[in-house]
Amino acid sequence: MNKIFLVARREFSVRVRKKSFLVITLLAPLLVALMALTPVAVMSLKSSNVNVVAVIDDTRSFDTALVSDDVLRFTVLPDADVSSVSKNFDALGYYALLHIGKLNDRGEPEELKFYSTRTVSLEVQHKTLAMLSREVEQRKLRAYDIPQLSQIMQDLQTKLHATSIKWGDNSEEQRSHAGVAMTISYISAILIYFFIVMFGGMVMRSVIEEKVNRVVEVIVSSVRPFQLMMGKIAGVAAVGLLQFTLWVVLTLLLVNAVRLLSPSLNGMASVDAFDSPLPGLLSGVGGAQMLTYLSGFNFAWIAGCFVLFFLGGYLLYSSLFAAVGSAVESETDTQQLMLPVTIPLIIGIFVMLNTFQHPDSALSFWFSIIPFTSPMVMMARIPFDVPAWQLALSLGILYATFVGTVWISGRIYRVGILMYGKKSGFRDIWKWLTYR
Repeated sequence: MNKIFLVARREFSVRVRKKSFLVITLLAPLLVALMALTPVAVMSLKSSNVNVVAVIDDTRSFDTALVSDDVLRFTVLPDADVSSVSKNFDALGYYALLHIGKLNDRGEPEELKFYSTRTVSLEVQHKTLAMLSREVEQRKLRAYDIPQLSQIMQDLQTKLHATSIKWGDNSEEQRSHAGVAMTISYISAILIYFFIVMFGGMVMRSVIEEKVNRVVEVIVSSVRPFQLMMGKIAGVAAVGLLQFTLWVVLTLLLVNAVRLLSPSLNGMASVDAFDSPLPGLLSGVGGAQMLTYLSGFNFAWIAGCFVLFFLGGYLLYSSLFAAVGSAVESETDTQQLMLPVTIPLIIGIFVMLNTFQHPDSALSFWFSIIPFTSPMVMMARIPFDVPAWQLALSLGILYATFVGTVWISGRIYRVGILMYGKKSGFRDIWKWLTYR
């Protein structure tokens, strides 16, 4: 046990002293903040270009329906045809040409065609078709000759809002929001996946580096291969926990600094569902409401579960990464052997995307119990209040599987770490497992 600790301390000190560790630790919260804010800022920007769309209307009845705005302007060509416009299209300076065909028996244009020398953007098509669709709908309604139709249509427009209340201990009421819970679950699961791959890769690269430099031949003279493997896993795990703790602290400091410098956050306008980077998830949620909903989550509990599932997932996969690293002599040779290891992680990500929408489904339950996918899938379920017995069962199976995986990986590691001059495959690994 003392030798495992010595190897772990060496792995920890070597990585923490690197400048890259300090740079990544300090810059990661800023990069995450930029990644979160950049899409919102970019989507809020409006184009300064005005797209001119020429219109040839065979019905001569949609002139007033097409309303120009700051970025889209319509020019009706009453006596033109498509072929004449196409000959001088670039010289006329039009962005696109819209041809509206004759009306059918339902009062709808038989054909709507956009012509241009480039692909017409979805925004132009969406806005134009929305205007035409509203006009056709109004005409159909007017055909029924209903008195006070406009007033009736305004009265029919209904948009209901419901407040979600979660009962806590002693029937204490807390406001909750499914979109906020889904966002937390998505971020938690993605971070678990990211950390497992990043820190597991550190273990694999460390094994390959020592094997290539023949340092391992000196180390195993005083340390058993299993102790060396466990020391590497424990050392990198300590680095990961330290880095994660610093990220949490720096992120909280950054968030509080932004809140102090921007007191207008509480009066922030509601997020529109169409313009939001997460459509529909945070619709109608303002800054003050967001803070209220976030206060309903036990972040200490979520962070504790995150650490437990990160450690379990990391320990499970890092032992496999170490076994793969011991079987090769360069990182380029790991691709074939890494495929069976990474497939469960990829499956876990796909299931996670379904889980934060359906956290109590059978698919979500079983994949949150299976140890190779449970770190991502269970973290996606935790913000939705998973029963304690399911959480305990998932953690128990995860750590029990880690013990079995370490035993298997240790048998591969003890032989592979000293194998040189041969590209090992699955058949060789199976032989190593059966060595006595």
